[in-house]
Amino acid sequence: MAASTDHDERAGADAAADEPASRRRGTGRIALAVSVFGELLITAGLVLGLFVVYSLWWTNVVADRAADKQSDKVRDHWLDRGPGSLDTKNGIGFLHVPAMKNGEVLVKKGTSTKVLNGGVAGYYTDPVKSALPQDEKGNFALAAHRDGHGAKFHNIDKIKKGDPVVFETKDDWYVYKVFSVLPETSKYNVKVLGAVPKQSGVKKAGRYITLTTCTPVYTSRYRYVVWGELERVEKVDNARTPPAELR
Repeated sequence: MAASTDHDERAGADAAADEPASRRRGTGRIALAVSVFGELLITAGLVLGLFVVYSLWWTNVVADRAADKQSDKVRDHWLDRGPGSLDTKNGIGFLHVPAMKNGEVLVKKGTSTKVLNGGVAGYYTDPVKSALPQDEKGNFALAAHRDGHGAKFHNIDKIKKGDPVVFETKDDWYVYKVFSVLPETSKYNVKVLGAVPKQSGVKKAGRYITLTTCTPVYTSRYRYVVWGELERVEKVDNARTPPAELR
């Protein structure tokens, strides 16, 4: 009877000794899994952070450099040619909007991603064909990025009614005055680009300018729209003295 008891006691002791070791191995595997998962999260966070830096900062640097080169090319081209119609090859002119505090913005033909990623604004050719500033009637409709790739219209929400919008060509300054703002509309709403953009409040043809970009910031869910109407055209003098609105 005593031998059986001793055997039971030894078996119990062995089981007690084995149980903590097994538990320690299980705990070690869980700790390892948690450690690996944590490292993966840190790596993913770093990758995401680098992507954000690339999207919101580096693409601006690259686009601004490209836009500066294109702008210089356009101005050099202007020096080599006499008066005439707008040249749509490299850029038709420069947009100046003091309220956005972004300097001059080169305007080119088209609103494709390829065009706008170059740090410029583009005038619509599809789905609506934009008028050009020199046209007697129509809507000069433009688009640009609001974040990344130059973000030329990032501060579009700073534009208010009565603010000036000036478009510069080789021979003329087109001075517009903002008369209506639409903070949010569907990105499929092409009526805002029409020759008579009725959502702006106008009811008859005129000489309008429309600025469009994505909203809210860092998304492309909706469109932000600003409308202006031409007030006057000034000829460019030899010194390229800007109109009063830009001084």
